[in-house]
Amino acid sequence: MPRAVTLIRSASLSSAEYAYAATAPAESRLIFLAGACPLNEDGSTAAIGDVAGQAAKAVENLRTALADSGASLHDVISTRVLVASDRQEDLVTAWEVVRDAFGDHDVPSTLMGVTVLGYNDQLVEIESVAAVLDS
Repeated sequence: MPRAVTLIRSASLSSAEYAYAATAPAESRLIFLAGACPLNEDGSTAAIGDVAGQAAKAVENLRTALADSGASLHDVISTRVLVASDRQEDLVTAWEVVRDAFGDHDVPSTLMGVTVLGYNDQLVEIESVAAVLDS
């Protein structure tokens, strides 16, 4: 199946674990997803106190939201990973889980430490936009 997302790498910028830009053709359908949170089906927060566990649950929930929209991780055009921590190592821990889930589809991403997220005991949230070509 043809993909709408084209990742762009820049030889003029320092190397990174992600593409610096991405494009989608005009005929693609954009999907703007709510932040994927580490919530269980009953609404409780998963993996309390565990940044990696919450990142993994957020990725799982992101996959579900994408599938319900007719897309997959390979259709994501950008992400923003939010981590409720002032410790860089917590941000790196969350990033490594997200990066590994995306594999070679290393979309443009922003990693941010924030003071608090919306749910009790929530440490991680993943915002994303996807683009698909409907046939």
